[in-house]
Amino acid sequence: MGGGSLMTPILILLFGFKPTVAVGTDIVHGAIFKSFGAWRHRALGTVNARLAGWMLVGSAPLSLLGVAVATWIEHHYGARAQTIEGKILGVALVLGGIGFFVKTFVRGKENSYAPFPVETRDKLIAVGIGAFGGFIVGLTSVGSGTFFGLAMLILFPLSAARVVGTDIFQAAALLWVAGVGHMIAGNVDFHATGWLLIGSIPGVLIGSNVSVRLPDRALRVALATTLTLSGIRLLEVPGAGYYIPITLAFVAAGVAWSWARSRQSVAAAGTGGSGHETNGLPVSRQPSLYASQPVQNPVTAASSASAATIEPSTTPTTGHPTA
Repeated sequence: MGGGSLMTPILILLFGFKPTVAVGTDIVHGAIFKSFGAWRHRALGTVNARLAGWMLVGSAPLSLLGVAVATWIEHHYGARAQTIEGKILGVALVLGGIGFFVKTFVRGKENSYAPFPVETRDKLIAVGIGAFGGFIVGLTSVGSGTFFGLAMLILFPLSAARVVGTDIFQAAALLWVAGVGHMIAGNVDFHATGWLLIGSIPGVLIGSNVSVRLPDRALRVALATTLTLSGIRLLEVPGAGYYIPITLAFVAAGVAWSWARSRQSVAAAGTGGSGHETNGLPVSRQPSLYASQPVQNPVTAASSASAATIEPSTTPTTGHPTA
């Protein structure tokens, strides 16, 4: 999921940023940060560069249109612009949350290295996906990690690994284009961008260590729910102040329950509950199998066997052949 999906509402709701400045600041931060991920995925061979290029054909110019629309709203509506932009961002977050929830249960193809020639039909679809997603990203910063990834999972024969790699590669280039547009429009707080980058590095290290210990699907559902509730909060839905904390509490309890269940499963497997492992070792590696038949060093065993099979020589040692 793109960082803008959560970072932008955090900048608005917790730090009081104007929606347009929050969007521009997060897009520039994401452009720098995702460039490292794009380079890494390219090195790993999980990027379909041709498909990413065709998506960029649609997303780059439309992202600049999104920037232009956001800037026009701010200049045209004056004091009302912040409310209007907040509503637009709220709708994008709700749609992004729903899309991310659906993406959680959609899987890519198993063979990630199967050749995928991009034909004319695929090019048109890629340009269309890029145009829609690029406009939304330029306007709201939401969607670079949700809409593109979900569309590719559904429409193209790509594995999840290649979807992620292609999405990040394309999103990095897209965010640079949109980021430059927001810089020109004066919608970027460079001071905040620097602090976000300083926090991103340890955040990724900590998050990667935490995420591997949590159930993947439960974590994704929790993130999708948080994303949707952030959008509802920006939309100022009546009663949101009451049911949002309650929903978040239920989500946190669900993640904790899933984590506890996964720990119990690991513990059961470690004590032989699965029938295949005991104390973290496969049954074939358990000491009990070797208790009655100690295993010697292979070289020592071979030497002993050779010595045992050599019989005393009956040949005289006088140097003359026997009669």
